[in-house]
Amino acid sequence: MTAPARARAPLRDYFKPRALVMFALGFSSGLPFLLTSNTLSYWLRDLGTSLSAITFISWVGLTYSLKFLWAPVLDRARPPLFGRLGQRRGWMFLAQAILVVGIFLMALETRKDDLLLVGAMALLVAFASATQDSVIDAWRIESASDDDDLKFLTSAYQLGYRIAFLATDALILISAQHLGWRPSYVACALAMSVGICATFIATEPAKADAVIVDKAAESPLWSARGILDAVWGPFVVFFRTYGWVALLMLAAITLYQLPNFLRGPITNPFYDDIGLSKDFVGGVRGTVGVAAVFLGIAAGGASAVRFGYMRTLIAGGVIQALCIAAFALLARRNPDPVLCAAVMVGDNFSISFAGVALVAYMSSLTSLGYTATQYALLSSAYTWTGKVLKGPVGPLIEHVAAHTGLMRAYQIFFVAFGLLGIPAIVLFMVLASQQRPLRLAASQA
Repeated sequence: MTAPARARAPLRDYFKPRALVMFALGFSSGLPFLLTSNTLSYWLRDLGTSLSAITFISWVGLTYSLKFLWAPVLDRARPPLFGRLGQRRGWMFLAQAILVVGIFLMALETRKDDLLLVGAMALLVAFASATQDSVIDAWRIESASDDDDLKFLTSAYQLGYRIAFLATDALILISAQHLGWRPSYVACALAMSVGICATFIATEPAKADAVIVDKAAESPLWSARGILDAVWGPFVVFFRTYGWVALLMLAAITLYQLPNFLRGPITNPFYDDIGLSKDFVGGVRGTVGVAAVFLGIAAGGASAVRFGYMRTLIAGGVIQALCIAAFALLARRNPDPVLCAAVMVGDNFSISFAGVALVAYMSSLTSLGYTATQYALLSSAYTWTGKVLKGPVGPLIEHVAAHTGLMRAYQIFFVAFGLLGIPAIVLFMVLASQQRPLRLAASQA
C-alpha cells in the first residue's frame, strides 16, 4: 500500500498481520520494563522499604543503557539453540524465554529481608528485556519499506508498548490491591506468551538478513576483522554519516528523557506517601489515563508526519517539563482527587507524545546491517545519564526531607525535574537548524 493510501485508512492498516505482529512485539517489549523499576518500587514501598534502597535497586535499569555492548553479537552471531528461527527471531525467542523465568522468580522471591536477591532477579529480567528490545527494534527498522512505513510500524510498536505499560502501571495495581503482588507478577510472566506467539508468526527481514549473511561471510564474527567490524563498524558509519553533529544528536537524545528517568523510581512511592490507594491510581491510569496515552501516541505520530521530528520533539519536551513540574501541586496529604487525575492524565499524554517522536527519530538515524547496534547506541544514550543519576535521588529527597519535611522535599524535586528538560529543548532547536545539511549527508553516505 502506498503512503497516501495509508494516510487515508490508518485504522484498517493497524489490523493487517504485519501491524498486529508489530503491536504484539511492542507489548512484549514494554511488559518487563516497569516490573523491574517503577512498579517494583511500589511493591517495595508497600513492604516498608526506604526510598534510598528503592532508588539504588532501580540501578538495575542501567542494563538498558549498556545494551550496545552486546548488540554487535545480536547483529552478527546466530542465536544458540534457536538459530533456525533466523537472526532476529531466534534472539527474540531466547530473550523472551529468559524473561518468563525471570518474572516468575521475581513473583516468588521478592521480599524486604533479602533485597540483594531482589536486585539480582531484577537484573536478570532487565538484561533479557534489554536484549529483547534491541532485537525487536532491529526487526521493526529492517522490516520497514520506507520512511513512512517506519513511522507506521513505530506507531504500532508504541501502541503495543503503551498497552503493556497500562498493564504493568495501572491494572497490576488494582490486581495487587485485591489479589496480592505475587499473583499479579505471575500473570505478567504468563502474558509474555503474547510476544512469543508474535515471534513465531513474524517473518525474518529478508533485506537485512542478506546484509548480515554477507558481512558474516566476509568477516566471521570471531575473527579479528569480524570483531572489529561488528563492534567498531556501526560507530564509524554513524559518525562518518553525520560528522560532528552526531555528538550534538547524542547529547540531545541523552538529555531528552532525563527528567522522566530521575523521577521514575519515586513517583509510585510518592502516590503511596500522599495517601492515594492503589485502586485509585490504577483506576485513573486504566481509564482516562489510557485515553491520554492513545491520544498522545496519535498526536505525536501525526505531528511527526505533519511537522517533522524536530518540531514534535521540541513540543514534546516543553509538554513533558510542564507536566512533571505539575506533580509539585499534589505534594500534600490526601490531595484533591480531581487534581490528581488531571496531573496523571497530562503526564501520560506528554510521555506518549514525546516517546513516539523520539523513537521514530532515533530509528531514522540507523544504517542497514548495523541496525541493532546503532539503535542500541542511540537508545542507550537517551537512558544512560538518567539511569546513572536516579540512584542517589532517594537519599537526596530523604536528606532534604529531614530539614523541610517530606512533602516540601517532593515539591522541590518535581519542579527541579521539570526544569531539567530545558537543555534538551535547546539542543533540538539547534539540531533543527542543521536538518538540511544532515539530510544531504545521510543521502550521500
